[in-house]
Amino acid sequence: MIYRIKFSCDEIDDFRRVYEADSDATFWELHKAILDSANYPDDQMTSFYICNERWEKGQEVTLVEMGSNFEYDNMVMESTRLSDLLEENGQRMIYVFDPMTERCFFGRVTEILPGMHFGVTCIESVGDAPPQMQHDEAQIAPKGNEWDIDDDFYGDSQYNEGDLDLEGYQDLSFDDGSMF
Repeated sequence: MIYRIKFSCDEIDDFRRVYEADSDATFWELHKAILDSANYPDDQMTSFYICNERWEKGQEVTLVEMGSNFEYDNMVMESTRLSDLLEENGQRMIYVFDPMTERCFFGRVTEILPGMHFGVTCIESVGDAPPQMQHDEAQIAPKGNEWDIDDDFYGDSQYNEGDLDLEGYQDLSFDDGSMF
């Protein structure tokens, strides 16, 4: 069987990718095809989620082995075939490409065709993908050789040793076991 899977993104109206994939292809092969067509590096802990009709996340398929939770088995992209989880036309999935902010592509199986196809191929590419990582450059950008951190961020400029109330603490010693 051949799956035709369409992905879109709620951040960019004219972004669309359509893939044809053999049912025996793995989620890892789909992951690689998405990265290639979006020009993303392969350096993030991406995941797929199988979703219901309201886009609520169900079974997760992770890039690497993770601990499983009580509700779903741990499934890894490299060893999970598309046919293991994609069963019908219209089935939905989410591909989280930015795990820090949970930004994702929304996918839907648009056709299931008879025949065979080798691996996964992007057959339609419309629009530019959004940047893979979204973060506020001003918050994390270094200034020269030092990070731009407010000198009073930790309150150390207002620290006064005389304000420390030592009553009740003078008898504590870490050497004599008096704490336990």
